[in-house]
Amino acid sequence: MSAENAVQQYIRENGQRFVEELSELLRIPSISAESAHAPDMLRCAEWLCDALLRSGADRAEVMSTDGNPVVYAEKTADPAAPTVLVYGHYDVMPVNPAGEWTNGPFDPVIREGRIWARGANDDKGQSYMHLKAMEAMLATGTLPCNLKFMLEGEEEIGSASLGKWCTEHQELLKADVILVSDTSLLGWKTPSITCGLRGLCYMEIEVTGPNKELHSGLYGGAVANPANVLARLIAALTDEEGRITIPHFYDTVRELTPAEREAFGKASFCEAAYRKGLGIRSTQGETGYTTMERTGIRPSLDVNGIWSGYTGEGTKTVIPSKACAKISMRLVPDQDYRQIARLFEEYMQALAPAGVSVNVRALHGGYPYLTPTDLPAYRAAAAAVEETFGKEPLPYYSGGSIPIISTFEKVLGLKSVLLGFGLDQDAIHSPNESYALENFYRGIDTIARFHRHFAAILKSHA
Repeated sequence: MSAENAVQQYIRENGQRFVEELSELLRIPSISAESAHAPDMLRCAEWLCDALLRSGADRAEVMSTDGNPVVYAEKTADPAAPTVLVYGHYDVMPVNPAGEWTNGPFDPVIREGRIWARGANDDKGQSYMHLKAMEAMLATGTLPCNLKFMLEGEEEIGSASLGKWCTEHQELLKADVILVSDTSLLGWKTPSITCGLRGLCYMEIEVTGPNKELHSGLYGGAVANPANVLARLIAALTDEEGRITIPHFYDTVRELTPAEREAFGKASFCEAAYRKGLGIRSTQGETGYTTMERTGIRPSLDVNGIWSGYTGEGTKTVIPSKACAKISMRLVPDQDYRQIARLFEEYMQALAPAGVSVNVRALHGGYPYLTPTDLPAYRAAAAAVEETFGKEPLPYYSGGSIPIISTFEKVLGLKSVLLGFGLDQDAIHSPNESYALENFYRGIDTIARFHRHFAAILKSHA
């Protein structure tokens, strides 16, 4: 029996157990953004450590950082073989609005061929595929690469501690490439590999006016209303053409050539289906660019949250004392999130009217990232995807961000290959997140094939 068939048979025979194990992992509410879940972060890390050992790792340990712990593990197949460092994260997004979930977000259920729970896709389900791929290859005697695992607990809050941890453990993390499953496919019938990620600059702005809430009848029209001011500031951040108005924001944006834009446009995309899936009548964004371009190769700015004044039942006629918003900007090569944060703050301060004070904070950020498609590891991933999907994958520029990926290249000197298996309908970061079991199983198979192709390509170049 071929190595491919042996692994596929092992997945079939053990697939139900794999899903039961994943369900255990999904029951742990490892929400990194909420301090009340700090004990759950450690519990989740310890669970993964045990799972790595059960899956065949030679060693695994929970390692402390300045924040949530990192789970590190390794398996040596052959000291002369290439080494693949697997990165993933076990922290998940908050579950609000909790009332919109059809099942408890940490009470996973199997329905319609999918597993429904927070983290089912992002990133517990996708990370766990790598543990089961290692197990399947070890059980069938087909593991061709040495493996290292680095699973963190802060990706959803900007990986604040991981850069320092990587700097301190560079020798431990030596490898030939980093393999990541934390991205999506263009579609089940349109396999793709993410070769570009947008960077991120995440800001918080607070507008303060009077020293207490005021009666809107007695003071309305005479005192600056922080909520009104904040609304005007936010409105001023983009123009009618969909461009961001912050001075010098576009100075370093790398523009694609006409040939690059043509190649980018080859990916199949149905605008009508996209709108229908989102329940919207039309798309909007920067004039002169397609929807795919707007979300892949152009920067963007969005309000992620806004709060002020009275929002309870009934009425309360007040002028609020404060108004706040969280704003994210997705960046493209060659933008620097630190420079963008400075430009954002300067612009907000320049626009702020008399009568209020404006405080701006940079919460976290990261650089854009590109994977060359001629990289041996990318070619190995493409060959693996073509075998399991029966079609050559398209290179894809994702609108999302994984800020730590660019840090890996700077600190560890390693490129990353983004071999993800999510789909739009998985609703990551939203209520009712889910992950198709077929994607889960095929992902395990594809990851095993990646290792075989990667080892063969490097051997042929030796």
